Amino acid sequence: MFAEIVKTTLLNCSLDDRYLVKYKDRVKHIHNALPHYPLTGWIDSPLQNQEGLLTPIERVANEIRACADVLVVVGVGGSFLGARAIQEALMPYFGLAKGGIEVVYVGLNMSGAYIKELLTYLDTKQVYVNVISKSGGTMEPALAFRVMRLYMEERYGEKVTERIIVTTDADKGILKGIADKAGYRQFTIPADVGGRYSVLTPVGLLPAAVAGVDIRALMDGARYAATELAEEDLGHNDAYKYAVMRHMLYEQGYTIELLASFEPGLNKFHEWWKQLFGESEGKEHKGLYPSTVNFSTDLHAVGQFIQEGSRVMFETLLHFHEIEGDLAVPFDARNEDGLNYLSTRTFNEINAISKQGTALAHAEGQVPVIQLELPKLDAYHLGYLIYFFMKACAMSACLLEVNPFDQPGVEAYKHKMLELLKEEKVISK
Repeated sequence: MFAEIVKTTLLNCSLDDRYLVKYKDRVKHIHNALPHYPLTGWIDSPLQNQEGLLTPIERVANEIRACADVLVVVGVGGSFLGARAIQEALMPYFGLAKGGIEVVYVGLNMSGAYIKELLTYLDTKQVYVNVISKSGGTMEPALAFRVMRLYMEERYGEKVTERIIVTTDADKGILKGIADKAGYRQFTIPADVGGRYSVLTPVGLLPAAVAGVDIRALMDGARYAATELAEEDLGHNDAYKYAVMRHMLYEQGYTIELLASFEPGLNKFHEWWKQLFGESEGKEHKGLYPSTVNFSTDLHAVGQFIQEGSRVMFETLLHFHEIEGDLAVPFDARNEDGLNYLSTRTFNEINAISKQGTALAHAEGQVPVIQLELPKLDAYHLGYLIYFFMKACAMSACLLEVNPFDQPGVEAYKHKMLELLKEEKVISK
């Protein structure tokens, strides 16, 4: 049953099981229509034979780990957020995973200082580059790749083609043309998968594998999710249940959703979630504003506002019951801080109690709380959760009657930026 993986509950809200009846037919209609949308290849891809996908990725990842100290991933948005989310959720806080190497990112900003410092940092290390872009035309990664390509050519000469890996469209685009002409090895971004839904393709899997993530376990979790969440019945599909919960809260006037967790390694996962929902739903002046907090750190920053500020938000609390690695609170005979009463507990136990107390306090403060609980933070359950959120996001956007898979607002900013850059060029002449 699905509840073995994720348990979805709602605290302190007028919603009850009547929403299951109210939305049953609408959810069924959207469920049946989703596979007919463009860019929905991700829905069934985890159910397909993964050997042809994973074996080449693992082969190249093994080569990179054997021949380099650092993999530089060039990408922005969906071309880097998923990979970085997986890496930071599953890797050690300090140092590297067993068998993994350092993975760093560029092309996610326009900061000259950032790129200059990166190049200096790389000078004493052996480097591979993985540039990720479906088209190759997005400004931030295109400029970063220009820099990295020249840097790698200067360092490695004719052997540079061995050290630049391109992840792009199979048939078209600027980056595809560059890769073909230069003879770089290539991985394909499926034509029927959009950027923010591409984390379970080579876009996310190659960098994760280089960092030391068990990508087979990750995909096993996604495959189980794809099986369980193929059910149209709200009573048996918690991804759809979550989507309906957040939609009904939106209809009640809540305009902000806070994704919250109690493990700092999930910070980048929050950023991936933020893009997924923000770009999928924020259209036609509709949609929840996706924001994130990491507790307990942010309890000492915006906790006061959440508890007693304007009632415009609800909270989605993400909790893993088991975290690998823990530490017992030590006994100190001096007990000058008065904390010996906690010496029979571990930090993870205290963190879990903090989560429970925070959820109860926020619920009592009239903040609706959706709890998503998973057994363990590992590759398998993270793969499940990634698919869970993608399926929930597609349903949520369709409930708003917007297309989950385009991003016209992003294209608008790109056009305006290009216009300004060209105007500046004319003026400078």
